[in-house]
Amino acid sequence: MASLIPALRTRVNHTARLCTRQISTSTSRLRQGPGTGENFEQANDPTPRKETPNVSKTNELEVSVGGARDAPLQEFPDVAEKARVLQAPNRANVWSRNQMPREVAMSGPRFEQTIIEAQPRPYAAIELIHKQPVRWVDTKIVACDGGGGPLGHPRIFINTDRPQICWCTYCGLPYAHTKNKAHLESLPSTSYPLAPTGDPDEIPMPTSPSQKGEVQGQFPILKGEHEAESIGKESFEQR
Repeated sequence: MASLIPALRTRVNHTARLCTRQISTSTSRLRQGPGTGENFEQANDPTPRKETPNVSKTNELEVSVGGARDAPLQEFPDVAEKARVLQAPNRANVWSRNQMPREVAMSGPRFEQTIIEAQPRPYAAIELIHKQPVRWVDTKIVACDGGGGPLGHPRIFINTDRPQICWCTYCGLPYAHTKNKAHLESLPSTSYPLAPTGDPDEIPMPTSPSQKGEVQGQFPILKGEHEAESIGKESFEQR
């Protein structure tokens, strides 16, 4: 009887490990799916349903809003359907693996008689950040905190010694070393503009003493200049 105790103890431990492994495996399978994690693949539908516009033709009729707007509400189905399918006004597809397509989310009877133009449609920041010009630095390592303050992000350090545009992994601002400027200008195209282009989506960064780098054609902020700008109504001259 004493010789059976070690064998039973080994058998019990082995059974407990098997049960734990099955429970953990089933839990991980439950967590897989769209919007929950990775390793999700949509099965092929042998008989897919015909895609029909989700916008009602009744939106073509003008509807008075009783003074809320100057013009009556009116939207044509072809224009509204195109706006409904786009993920953002400046991007057609999703930019994240767990992001739901807009055409799937805005479907059903709830959105049939909805004026799509009046709905919130923010621009995709992943496209807007590529309108920002490169900030040129003279050091091999630059610190970026997004301008600091409540709208900034934790400070990270970026290596700029390679002959390429190095962007911040938090806010996406591009940085490059001045010694690599000639090489970058010789390239046929770059992911970020090397100088301001005057694009309407090009938003100048707020002046901050923690913001490093210099945009081509612009001067960096001087010491105490950000405090002088907040005193008067007119902008403070840099040079």
